[in-house]
Amino acid sequence: QVRLLESGGGLVQAGASLRLSCRISGPSADRYGVGWFRQSPGKERESVSVAAISRNGRDTSYHDFVKGRFTISKDNAKNTVYLQMNNLKPEDTAAYYCAARATILTVGSSSRAVDYDNWGQGTQVTVSS
Repeated sequence: QVRLLESGGGLVQAGASLRLSCRISGPSADRYGVGWFRQSPGKERESVSVAAISRNGRDTSYHDFVKGRFTISKDNAKNTVYLQMNNLKPEDTAAYYCAARATILTVGSSSRAVDYDNWGQGTQVTVSS
């Protein structure tokens, strides 16, 4: 059973940066593609990822509203996926969840929440104006 543990959230001012981490533990942790999803206050968790990365860490995808500001990366040696968030905006305020999907494909990422069956508990990011 794979387990996901997010960390790195916090309260920052607009324009600041944060780096979220998602530690993947369990058997065959390097077999997973990973996505970051978010849930804004008062809303349901979004069905499209903020960012996603392939199993081998070479293919990435981003939602339009974070392109150029967020970067996802994967360190398979450390079983950890990172989300570097720069130039944060108040509208980025949300609980951020990482999710993993087991796949035989080493390339290609999925931005669809329905493709993921392992989820972390989330980490809160709050951006003040």
